[in-house]
Amino acid sequence: MSDVKIGGVEIPNRLALGPMAGVTDLAFRTIGREQGAGLTCTEMVSAKALCYQDKKSIPLLQLGEGEHPAAAQIFGSDPVCMQEAAAIAHEVSGADFIDINMGCPVPKIANAGDGSGLMRTPELAVRVAEAVIRGAGCPVTVKFRLGWDKGSINCLEFARAMEQAGAAAVAVHGRTRTQMYAGTANWDYIRQIKQSLHIPVIANGDVFSPRDAVRILSYTGADMAMIGRGVFGNPWIFAQCLAALEGRPVPPIPPLAERCDTAVRQFEMAAANKGEKVACLEARKQYAWYLKGVPHAAYYKEQIVKITTLEDVYRVTRGIKRDLC
Repeated sequence: MSDVKIGGVEIPNRLALGPMAGVTDLAFRTIGREQGAGLTCTEMVSAKALCYQDKKSIPLLQLGEGEHPAAAQIFGSDPVCMQEAAAIAHEVSGADFIDINMGCPVPKIANAGDGSGLMRTPELAVRVAEAVIRGAGCPVTVKFRLGWDKGSINCLEFARAMEQAGAAAVAVHGRTRTQMYAGTANWDYIRQIKQSLHIPVIANGDVFSPRDAVRILSYTGADMAMIGRGVFGNPWIFAQCLAALEGRPVPPIPPLAERCDTAVRQFEMAAANKGEKVACLEARKQYAWYLKGVPHAAYYKEQIVKITTLEDVYRVTRGIKRDLC
């Protein structure tokens, strides 16, 4: 199904799970992988935190057993620090790629000149990319947006500059920084980038269904489709999109009871990895995603926002299975 290679590394299919801070932890990526994600990426990690040996950042870079091909993502705008951080991230994670985040739109990141803030300083972005390539010891990819705002869309020149700097692939989110996640992703620019680059291009933005995956790849000509928010509460989207891309019948989403079992397994893995307290706090939003669109689920969503222990998770799950399945 796939002949995509990034920096000589073969990717088993054309679907990637997009890196999302506070979401794509080891447990979340494991579930996505099981459903067919061909490429996964860690949450973004601060280069400064790595350079200052912050103990909280190292666990974010841990890959799962057999989680390859995979990328470890770092962010920052100081070339010296980014070079050092790339070396640390590669050594700690054993990832196949180091990915540079030049697309994060969150104000405290972007306004500091990191993430999508680097799209306002393309010359610095090139120096950052070159530094990471020197330090990484593996292929380097770059994720960015269309530009800072609709008056300064510079993604085409930016993409060319990244390729010239030595990036092995680029992932392009079809929105500007000021759009955040609102409005509609513009795939036209991704198409233009694909037509002008010689390295693989990963298309990102508004893939919420199997039909969207087929459309974004055929319209843009991109090598891969990256799914972000479309996977919230629905890791089965990967299996569905793979089927659609291969011309097979699209499998239905499993029954609610099975979806709850998957959610519980995810939270148990997260608890084993980062501790029960943190995992259960994060489970509040994630379990609600799994119940999106389920009729009469309001009562249980109210229970979910109070979860503090795995026993709470089990109790709520028993109730959902008893009353809603």
